[in-house]
Amino acid sequence: MDQGVATQTVSSPGAAAGLRARLAAWRDDAIAAERGRFALFLPVGMIAGVLLYFALRHEPAWWSGAAGCAAAAAALIALRRRPALFAAAALCAAAATGFTAAQWRTRTMPPFTAIPHGALVLSGRVAGIDLLPQGGRRVVLARVRWPGLGAPLSRRVRVRLRATDTAPLAAGERVRVRALVFAPFDPPYPGGWDLQRSAYFAGLAGYGFALGPVAVVAAHRPGSIGAWWRGVRDGIATRVIAALPGPRGAIAATLLTGSTTAIPLADRAAFAAAGLAHLLAVAGLHIGIVMGLVFASLRFLLALGERTALFWPVKEIAGVAALAAGGFYMALTGMHLPIERSFAMAALVTLALLAGRRPFSLRGLALAATILVLVSPDAVMGVSFQMSFAAVLALIAGYEALRPALARAAAARAVWRRIGTEALFLALTSLLAGGASAPFAAYHFGRFQPYFVFANVLAVPLTAFWVMPFGLLALALMPLGLGSLALVPMGWGVAGLIVLARTVAAWPAATLAVPPMPGWGLVLVGFGMVWLGLWRRGHRLLGLLPLALGLASPLLARPPDILVSPRARLIAFRAPDGAVWRQRLGGSSKFVREEWRRVLGGAPARAFRRDGSAPGLTCAGGACRLRGKRGGPPALLLLKGASAPARCRGFALVVSASPLRGSCRADAPAVIDRFTVWRDGAAAAWLGSRSARVVTDRSARGARPWVPPPPVPHARGRAQRSAQGRTQGRAHPVRRRTRRPAAAPMAAPRWPMARTD
Repeated sequence: MDQGVATQTVSSPGAAAGLRARLAAWRDDAIAAERGRFALFLPVGMIAGVLLYFALRHEPAWWSGAAGCAAAAAALIALRRRPALFAAAALCAAAATGFTAAQWRTRTMPPFTAIPHGALVLSGRVAGIDLLPQGGRRVVLARVRWPGLGAPLSRRVRVRLRATDTAPLAAGERVRVRALVFAPFDPPYPGGWDLQRSAYFAGLAGYGFALGPVAVVAAHRPGSIGAWWRGVRDGIATRVIAALPGPRGAIAATLLTGSTTAIPLADRAAFAAAGLAHLLAVAGLHIGIVMGLVFASLRFLLALGERTALFWPVKEIAGVAALAAGGFYMALTGMHLPIERSFAMAALVTLALLAGRRPFSLRGLALAATILVLVSPDAVMGVSFQMSFAAVLALIAGYEALRPALARAAAARAVWRRIGTEALFLALTSLLAGGASAPFAAYHFGRFQPYFVFANVLAVPLTAFWVMPFGLLALALMPLGLGSLALVPMGWGVAGLIVLARTVAAWPAATLAVPPMPGWGLVLVGFGMVWLGLWRRGHRLLGLLPLALGLASPLLARPPDILVSPRARLIAFRAPDGAVWRQRLGGSSKFVREEWRRVLGGAPARAFRRDGSAPGLTCAGGACRLRGKRGGPPALLLLKGASAPARCRGFALVVSASPLRGSCRADAPAVIDRFTVWRDGAAAAWLGSRSARVVTDRSARGARPWVPPPPVPHARGRAQRSAQGRTQGRAHPVRRRTRRPAAAPMAAPRWPMARTD
């Protein structure tokens, strides 16, 4: 027995050493197999830094980003001989770089400017003209002035003209119009779409609509290339719509000039329901088709001649021409962010072809992501960035993993096998791109289109081989006055797309409402996709775990039990049976109702009466008692004009459409009233077994440059408003109060939320 113990004691170190040796061999083999892949994670680190910056509730110190970069650089130098720690320091350096880029972008944007309440006589230079599907136009004005304003606005104002106003306008002209202008609206619920942040980084000061006709006060400046080019774009769109009236012309103008405002809402909804909305958003697919057509056509034509084929660099000439065509198409469609990103990717693909390298690679995608994060880090928060990069990552990684099987399928010589292979490629492309972008679309829009693969298999070839070629031919013939020769057959193809979109959208369950996904769930989905796509070996499958957890996160997130709009005109609550009931007071916005329906899980909202009842709710005299969750204390809903009870101690939450005062406010553990939303924006509440948790828009977004400051009551804000009148251009004005009505002691804010919610 002693000999056995001794043998076991001697053999244990040998077994441990063998295990360590096997682990070291596995590690070295994995590192060798994944060589060159770690650098692909550096843009991911930059994106993480951008997300960290926008997740903050307060603006960081101006030196914080630079200090983080300096600390990361020092760590890289100190850890250069320790590979694992060096890799971690490199990721931290990338995150610090993304954080600094986002901070710098925010600091370089002009601040918001106070917009007075009421009608203004605006004068400004026309920076853009959009046609609207309901008729009429929308203009973007730059260098805007109004009476009493000192220097012109550094931001632009978008004004919708009256439908009866048909005065000819051209980009670059200076116009004057009497309009009602509002600052960007705040989110409809805490954590909702932040229109103020989008407007802040888009350089917009506000939106409005004209109250009178527009008048041209000065012609456009001669020699202004930007104004001349905008006039060219508007002229092309006008010719296309004149040659193809109706939805065909609107969609054709979108494909050729990038202007989507003239597309009817019904057709826009049909394209979205069929999973074809990407065809109306000019981006990677369109510029890829344009550059591919130019490259293939020119190379074929040059190869027809014996001398050019033998002595000319045909491939290089075609590549340079494709780059030029892509740049022209990018400028023609407005040079917006998605098309710029797509052109960068297409340019890398073309350069790789010219250099004899593999055109579609993860390195090109990483380089494009790095450039975009450095130039425009705010784009990371947008749905366009997220969906497009997820789709491209899935396509490159998916075809890379399936390359051997696809190569065997492509080697088939039989005609029917080759046709089947091409159909397989189209279906696989639609499945990879649509499946990767679906979680991001569901997060932002709350919808899923189950028939997107079938629709794209038919729509993408029709667009690539019929619609876009005739569209490019029409652009070439327009200077000769012969554009209609190509626009007519282009319209036939567009009509086919419209029929396809309407047909698929009419199928049962063409659009499915999905429960809302929390932000952390979307981060897990993105991380899982990145882990799956960037590694080569079997450990890439570990990315399925965060991906599955992110996709299941809607089941773990509990929707709010009560929602109150920014002006307390709309109150909604979830009944114990899962139904959603709402009360509309004095008018409410359709946009807010649709956003609420999405965040509440897509359940239909039913209206309840002032003295009626609903499951879990009992109303009398405008006071409603909402049953608590899991046996907890109930909530009290006081509609406008209802009298508050003398004591409110037994309620977990009191919600009032009017300002709540007196002993009820003092007794209630939590209160959401008219004054709460006036000060802190929309509110959401979750009822618990003991108390209620309340989140307001201000507590969710914090104090950031695009978030208006808390309003100041009349007595304390008089001096500040006087100072504001002497200093135009402050980052955020003080919200003013109106005359106090008898029924509402605290009136609605006059800035910036002059809206109906």
